Amino acid sequence: MIDLEPQARHVRALLDGVSDGQLGLPTPCESYTVADLLAHMVGLTAAFRDAARKETGPATGTPPHEGTPRLPADWRNRLARQLDELAAAWRSEDAWEGETQAGGVTLPGAVAGTVALNELVLHGWDLARATGQPYSGDPGSLRVSVEMLSDPAALEQRDAIFGPVVEVPPDAPLLDRAVGLGGRRPDWAPA
Repeated sequence: MIDLEPQARHVRALLDGVSDGQLGLPTPCESYTVADLLAHMVGLTAAFRDAARKETGPATGTPPHEGTPRLPADWRNRLARQLDELAAAWRSEDAWEGETQAGGVTLPGAVAGTVALNELVLHGWDLARATGQPYSGDPGSLRVSVEMLSDPAALEQRDAIFGPVVEVPPDAPLLDRAVGLGGRRPDWAPA
């Protein structure tokens, strides 16, 4: 089992640093504004929370590429609460066993938990970069993310999910390696 709480805490710490005036800013996710990214994060935290609980339904059955949801007015409180619920749900051994569903895909619980953690790592970095906030990520979570994204099976599917790998030096910090493996340039900055 992997503890998602340390990384969820890093992401939660960013929320108060996002102003309403930043919601229209671009992010490292080319088709997302900050508002789009936050809406995606609201959706993914609910989906992966429900996946951990084995509660399949609209949250777990909708593919992420089926349109960007609208950012709810209470996004800051909702996302903070759902980050806590996500971390708590993945503390259960049952979450990591058997199969579950996320993004409309049936997959092993252990894979879903790792993917959820990776989503927090990458989208936390995206949000921090887009809004000019410092971000280091949880070191243990970064190691899991790099390991997952370096897996040959993940590399085969990466272009459809993350985009091509951005090469970084082998001795680059773990965060830069995770970001590069996630198809992002570690030196990305808003124009």
